[in-house]
Amino acid sequence: MGFPLAKMLMAEGLSVKGSTTSAEKLPVLKQAGIEALQIKVTAEGVEGNIEDFLSKNGILIVDFPPGLRKNPEVNYSEAIKKLAEAIEASGIKKVIFVSSISVYEEAESFPVYTEDTQPNATSASGKEIISAEKILLENAIFDTTVIRFGGLIGAGRHPVKYLAGRSGLANPLGAVNLIHLEDCLQVIKKVLENDIFGEVYNAVFPLNPPKEQYYQQKAREMELELPKFDESAPSVGKVISASKVMRQLGVEFSAGI
Repeated sequence: MGFPLAKMLMAEGLSVKGSTTSAEKLPVLKQAGIEALQIKVTAEGVEGNIEDFLSKNGILIVDFPPGLRKNPEVNYSEAIKKLAEAIEASGIKKVIFVSSISVYEEAESFPVYTEDTQPNATSASGKEIISAEKILLENAIFDTTVIRFGGLIGAGRHPVKYLAGRSGLANPLGAVNLIHLEDCLQVIKKVLENDIFGEVYNAVFPLNPPKEQYYQQKAREMELELPKFDESAPSVGKVISASKVMRQLGVEFSAGI
């Protein structure tokens, strides 16, 4: 999401700095007009010229994945803590943290979660993201708005491509909580335009069909082999409410899912 976001912000006339962990990607960012630096944030500290990267900036958008799927031992919250210390020293007063709806637990009752719900994830990755959010939200030096996005689709990315042809998939009745890339960018743009910091928003497309129904229909549309779900076990799931982001920011979720 970072690259399309940077291009959108530049199209709005804003000056944008961007970071990447890969030296190979620096020329790509620079060619697009982004002032790019190689930065890597870990639990041990921040690698790269973070002082230069954060200087002369009004707002920082933090959008890098925890990497917990590939490496469950990653201490994501400690990495965010190290980044928070660098933000404090930089003088930046406004932060947007791109988070995830994985902070909410699934259950057989299909609970409906709003921003008033206390995050209750029990997975290791969910707990790490909850801790990271807390570190930024409770910082007294700068104000953070947390945006908990659903599963990202768009620009050729769609989970049905990885599910097609598979069998024994769990939770056929579990609700889909997805959001298109274009709507992600719109949410962030609205936060910036309205200058709203110190808030938490859920951001998913406001229709939550059952997984089996949705993914089989998408497979038909894309002419892919249908995924098959296991209906022998009870489904678990959750429904994420996006009413606050629509009500407060006027987000219309026009891209659909």
